[in-house]
Formats: sequence, structure tokens, C-alpha cells
Amino acid sequence: MGAYCLKKITIISSTEDNDKVSLMPVSQTNEAGEILHLAKSGRLIVKLNAEGAKRVKAGELLVDGSGRKVGRVAELLGPVKAPYASVITMTDRTNRLVGFKVFGGGFAKKSHGRSRSFGRSNSG
Repeated sequence: MGAYCLKKITIISSTEDNDKVSLMPVSQTNEAGEILHLAKSGRLIVKLNAEGAKRVKAGELLVDGSGRKVGRVAELLGPVKAPYASVITMTDRTNRLVGFKVFGGGFAKKSHGRSRSFGRSNSG
């Protein structure tokens, strides 16, 4: 399970600039680990490999071999040398993902739709 192509797959991540898109090839160098199972909470449990254990942080996006978003790492569990990641899913096809490899996809940009004002408002 978990076969993937290393040549033509790309991860597409948008930036905050208007319509700029950066492409990053999916390769073994950013492989994070393998999906073990779907927890009762609805989160995916991912066994991180040695490189994924060093690199993956909470909040990072994980993608499958074809570059589709799988989910966002909510927390890291278990021993430091061989951790597991609890992943909040971004897809409804979670049962089919068990056994597949996942890759680091960077961090999601948070958009702040409203401006925040701290202090007093000018009305009144």
C-alpha cells in the first residue's frame, strides 16, 4: 500500500500575495510517515518516520502521494525518538487513507479577514 510517484507530483501552496502559487515537488525527502488508523475521535494516527519525527511540528499540513491535503497535525504523541501524530482530517475519505504514506506540506497561512483593534473605538 501507499505507492507514490516521485517525478511528477507537486504540492501547491498559495501565498498571501495575489494569485501567487509556489510549487514544491513531493519526494522521499519530505516523507513524514504512514497512516496507521482512524481514531474514535475522527483523527488519523500517523506513525512518523525518523525524518518526520525531526521535522514535523504541530500545525503542519500533511498531504498524500498525489499532493491532496490529508489534514493538519494537531499534536505529537508518544516517545520523542519515535512519535505519532494526531491529524485533524481535511477530507472525507479517511478510511481509504489507512496504510498510505503522507508527506509534509508546509504550514497553512491564517487569513485575518477583519482588522483587529485593541483599545477604544472611535465611535461614540
